[in-house]
Amino acid sequence: MLAASIAAGCSGRALTYDEEITAWRIEKDRFMRESNESPVVAANRATFAPLPYFPVSETYRVPAALEMVETQDIIEMSTSTNQRRRMRRIGTLKFTLKGQALQLTAFVDAKDNDVRRLFVPFHDLTNGTGTYPGGRYLDLDRTATSIYDLDFNRAYHPFCVFNPQYECPVPPRENRLQVPIRAGEKLASS
Repeated sequence: MLAASIAAGCSGRALTYDEEITAWRIEKDRFMRESNESPVVAANRATFAPLPYFPVSETYRVPAALEMVETQDIIEMSTSTNQRRRMRRIGTLKFTLKGQALQLTAFVDAKDNDVRRLFVPFHDLTNGTGTYPGGRYLDLDRTATSIYDLDFNRAYHPFCVFNPQYECPVPPRENRLQVPIRAGEKLASS
């Protein structure tokens, strides 16, 4: 979060939530245009337009309690290239959004013993109309309390949206929310 650090350092004050999300988005745009790890084809990076987003809304930032699974539950998640990716269920994130009790499963790659970063692929009612039909993702840093900051303003499209060479996991049925999540990254035509 280099942009946030610079902005806070220059002003001598803490960033507001809107400023923090704006700085995060600016940094993501910079990554897409300049990083060697960007999914955007190198020849197209210089002209890559800023990513479109839903307006920032703190309504879509909620605490979520992680209920760990007791077993080494491995699933084979479908991907955008029709391959299968082995993922390990870590637990269920339970949260309330706009008065509705919801839940999402958190995963890590089955080969990964490091569970400090959780992968949360999800599908919602904006997929196919305002967001990528295959779903979006959240990444969560592990906490000591099992309470997570589930911030849909940080929801992002998989890299296969920008380059079909990428293999992107498709959210499993258990992570299909029956509500619209009008937060985070959206498609340019929306």
